[in-house]
Amino acid sequence: MPITTSAYAHVRLTVTDIERSRKFYDDVLGLPVAFELPPDADEETKQQLSFLFGGVIYQLGDSLLGLRPVAEERFDEDKTGLDHVAFAVADQAAIDEAAAHLDSLGVAHEGVKDIGAGFILEFRDPDNIALEIFAPKG
Repeated sequence: MPITTSAYAHVRLTVTDIERSRKFYDDVLGLPVAFELPPDADEETKQQLSFLFGGVIYQLGDSLLGLRPVAEERFDEDKTGLDHVAFAVADQAAIDEAAAHLDSLGVAHEGVKDIGAGFILEFRDPDNIALEIFAPKG
């Protein structure tokens, strides 16, 4: 019998430079931090949060998005593993606002594309990880 599931609990991306990646994701998505190691953490806290591997985990609605600083090479969606991560927004107006926000940050992106079922906005993070904003058609 298959496993019954209703959503992703979390996605964690490996990155090469945690400071650079945190700045990017903080500026672009502005998600609240769910887990990070406090600078003054005692040994027990360090042990409890060792699953962070020096990274951070953000709250994304009912799920989590993590950054783990262990990668040594840039992302390539043509290798086995992750192809891209898509973030949902409410509608076409929100995707247009997302494009304007990326412009204000100087983040390169494709134009908003109508894919039939909705609209997408494609861009990349500092490690070349393919990211997308998706808005369903109303």
